[in-house]
Amino acid sequence: MYAGLKASPVTDVHVFARRGPAQAKFSPLELRELGHVPDVDVIVYPEDFEFDEGSMAAINSSNQTKQVVKTLTDWTLKDPSEFTASRRLHLHFLKAPVAVLGQERVEGLRTERTVLNGDGTVSGTGEFQDWPVQAVYRAVGYFGSPLPEVPFDELKGVIPNREGRVIDIDGEQVPGVYATGWIKRGPVGLIGHTKSDASETVRHLVEDLADSRTATQPDPDAVVEFLTERGVHLVQWSDWEVLDAYERAQGEPHGRERIKVVPREDMIRIARREDDATA
Repeated sequence: MYAGLKASPVTDVHVFARRGPAQAKFSPLELRELGHVPDVDVIVYPEDFEFDEGSMAAINSSNQTKQVVKTLTDWTLKDPSEFTASRRLHLHFLKAPVAVLGQERVEGLRTERTVLNGDGTVSGTGEFQDWPVQAVYRAVGYFGSPLPEVPFDELKGVIPNREGRVIDIDGEQVPGVYATGWIKRGPVGLIGHTKSDASETVRHLVEDLADSRTATQPDPDAVVEFLTERGVHLVQWSDWEVLDAYERAQGEPHGRERIKVVPREDMIRIARREDDATA
């Protein structure tokens, strides 16, 4: 993968964010590592650094936000003569993409300058700017989806929990229900955070196991039989292997490791061999 990136003709990547630096969802570690990518200069623009009352409140109430803003602000102080790398990553804030330009192919991106409203949201100013780019990738972030009969925080997009133990609206633990990963803490952190996060949840699960009810049928196959009797359609490991093989086969003609099947319904249909899609 890295050899492919090194051979890429791309020299400049522009990242456009609708909100300001204080609303950026980097972790401090992610941002610091970004600044140490070999032969890549990170470029930010002083005119994008506006902090309203809501921004200052976020900075003062969160050490993580404070560190992120400090790192970004320090980058604005760099002298242009220091930018000597062959690749550049441009971080733009307060710029909302509004149109992809070009007829037969991408020739540019139009953005609108935004202004902070004081509550973490932004409004357009009617000031537009066109950027000459040859490709556009949409990345609007992750927001969790609720599950039936499982508590859900509609504002944060996570399952409310206390160190992985799911809690209800009154703050009481929901027996036998646990959360981990981004649905537990939101879309923040690297793989190391996810591993320690999962360890915390599993530790509590094991602690709670002693107080849980003992299974009347401890045989693992009894679970499959129990669900099948009730008409629950299962996707087992062998089914996942079918989906995995299908995705790899789709990617091979294009020189890719795989092409992901995204819609959940299609994933299940292919895994269960419900049509000729895997042929």
